[in-house]
Amino acid sequence: MPPAARKQRVRQYDAERTRAAVAAQLAHVRDAVQELTPEQLALPTRLADWTVRELVAHIALAVGSVDRGLRLPAPPQVEATALDWPAATAPLAAGIDAGTRALAAEDDLGALLARTAEAFDRAVAAHPGDRPVAARPGAMRLGDHLVTRCVELVVHTDDLAAATGREIRYDRQALATATRLLADVLAVRAPGGSVEVRVPPFAVVQCVEGPRHTRGTPPNVVETDPLTWLRLATGRTSWAEELAAAHLSASGDRADLGDLLPVMR
Repeated sequence: MPPAARKQRVRQYDAERTRAAVAAQLAHVRDAVQELTPEQLALPTRLADWTVRELVAHIALAVGSVDRGLRLPAPPQVEATALDWPAATAPLAAGIDAGTRALAAEDDLGALLARTAEAFDRAVAAHPGDRPVAARPGAMRLGDHLVTRCVELVVHTDDLAAATGREIRYDRQALATATRLLADVLAVRAPGGSVEVRVPPFAVVQCVEGPRHTRGTPPNVVETDPLTWLRLATGRTSWAEELAAAHLSASGDRADLGDLLPVMR
């Protein structure tokens, strides 16, 4: 059984709905990128020294991993779940950066995203959601890999909006999937039942060792909105900043989660 799955019951995702969510969010990104000027593509982002051009190329690289993985022979068995994926990204940062910069050299990023979308649609149409596929933490079900693509797309859509100042649409299912996965990762990393983390309308998890809440109002409650949660969970912002800005509420003597965040870098 995968490491994360041993610690808590793994949330189940419908592979077809997740596939549709990935396709829809990629379409929203494509719509936004088509309107960007060369000057906007050269703008800095909050991701180290990546410009908007590198960010867009990385989105194509991330979604393109589905087609690339499905072109390989199916691994003999599943080794990981989506819960294991966030911990596997940071050690591979150098390779991800190199692949991103190579794609960013393409002149037409709109055409790159169009090819990525076509390859994605073709690949997922040919395989069931339980087909094992090679992924960074180990072979996982295609359906779980698609969950991780929702996280990549939604988080980087937010990065793109922040860098360009543009409003970009979020597919509701993609946003819900990303929110739920990173909330579940927190529950895996800090098991327990003394703090209830609420990210309405998509997720509620309990975490942190201590007295377990069973009935009535929990003594320790954290609540925030989905995008603030995703920024906290991926290190785009800090607990102190969001608390000061009143973008989250935390009540109870165990409700400070600052030391447990981010859960993914």
